Amino acid sequence: MRVLLADDDAVSRKMVAAMLRKWGYDVFAVSSGDEAWAVLQGRDAPRLAVLDWVMPGLDGVELCRKVRREMPGKDRYFYLILLTAKTSREEIVAGLEAGADDYMVKPFDPSELHVRVGIGKRILTLHEELVAAQEALRFQATRDALTGVYNRGAALKRLEEELDRARRECKPLSVLMMDIDHFKKINDTYGHLVGDTVLKETVRRIQGVVRSYDVVGRFGGEEFVVILPNADGDMAVRVAERIRAAVSARPVTDGAVSVSVTLSAGVAAAGTAPALDALIQAADEALYQAKRTGRNRVCTAPTLCAA
Repeated sequence: MRVLLADDDAVSRKMVAAMLRKWGYDVFAVSSGDEAWAVLQGRDAPRLAVLDWVMPGLDGVELCRKVRREMPGKDRYFYLILLTAKTSREEIVAGLEAGADDYMVKPFDPSELHVRVGIGKRILTLHEELVAAQEALRFQATRDALTGVYNRGAALKRLEEELDRARRECKPLSVLMMDIDHFKKINDTYGHLVGDTVLKETVRRIQGVVRSYDVVGRFGGEEFVVILPNADGDMAVRVAERIRAAVSARPVTDGAVSVSVTLSAGVAAAGTAPALDALIQAADEALYQAKRTGRNRVCTAPTLCAA
């Protein structure tokens, strides 16, 4: 683990740095609070800092206060240990109130510093594990378990966000509603495991056609939504045709089973960004038109404008 050490006393700084390196830490040593603040703002800044109270520029307490006030991100916590010659209860309380996690009074026992830095390391490790667990839960809450793309709720939320962006920036936006043709027959003929393979492979082929910032979601069953920011109706139709061609280009195989797959698509372009429900309904109606007129095709809805 990397540790930031800030101490204006060269002898003290060299001594503490040597201890920390002996204990296996990667030490970044500076001689002032201003230098320490610059380091902490870096992208890969050490998350554990040992700070002398009295330093040129920002002192240790001011630095703690600045970190807590200006770098409050819950996903990037800094564990701050103050080194101080101050011994009064009021001064120690002031340091802790400023945001220090711990403090040590000079002169200190090296074994105590070892333990206190170890506590900081353990807390940061637990914090990182908690953040990773929260991120995993957040990912699971927004993703379809089978295909890995956005689930219905998350896709609708992304669509709402893109509609807001389209309004603000006066940019076009289009939505594709897509449905695998005769999917129930695939399940009935080959079984649900093969059906799952078809769904996953269909998503893979859709993602191989769209742009990196386009949004793909599973809307339910064998139905998918694709959100195309900054795409007018003509561009959206071209994307839908590429997807349709990619899906039907070759059969989906699962072991000895080979299944020919096609899909139908409905395209709705939001002229000046209508309500979310109206856009989804228009794309749905275009999809149903594609189904009614023979499947394996793309149909479009009239461009929608806000009332």
